[in-house]
Amino acid sequence: MKPTHFPLVMRVFHWLMAPLVLAMLLVGLGMVASVAPHYATLVVIHKTLGAALLVMVLLRIAIRLTQRIPALPRDMPGWQRGAAHLSHLALYALLLAQPLLGWSMQSAGGYPVVLWGGLELPALVSPSVQLHAILRSAHTWVAYALLLTILLHLAAALYHGLIRRDAVLPSMTGMALPDDPH
Repeated sequence: MKPTHFPLVMRVFHWLMAPLVLAMLLVGLGMVASVAPHYATLVVIHKTLGAALLVMVLLRIAIRLTQRIPALPRDMPGWQRGAAHLSHLALYALLLAQPLLGWSMQSAGGYPVVLWGGLELPALVSPSVQLHAILRSAHTWVAYALLLTILLHLAAALYHGLIRRDAVLPSMTGMALPDDPH
């Protein structure tokens, strides 16, 4: 029998990572638009959040691969089931790719990734002006793709919670399931 709710550890990771990812995207946007006095602080925050999110997404993937999750509603059209699975794969891929691209971009630019406390991460690639430019562009485009995917994820959650009123949203919030599930 399939569980009715996501395991608690998955729900905790989901709701902890959600604001951190949004903060990361906003800090990244702030870095692009920032003037010199605030830029250095934003970079430190951005790099530290990126490293923390990389660790969290790796743990989350490991947990997802080892835990059973609730089934989607049986009356959900096949194309929506497919879209749900693809969007989750896209979220995991983008959440994994984004910090790795940022770390690689910094390495290619010859910039060390130093976290709070002075911990310096090893360079992932050798310095290269051309590679830095490519990775910087990729980091930007993946940020846009991540934001779009998050917005679609949020829209789908609201659709399930407010329109379908099925068990999908409560399964991730831990709330009581609807009395009359579809």
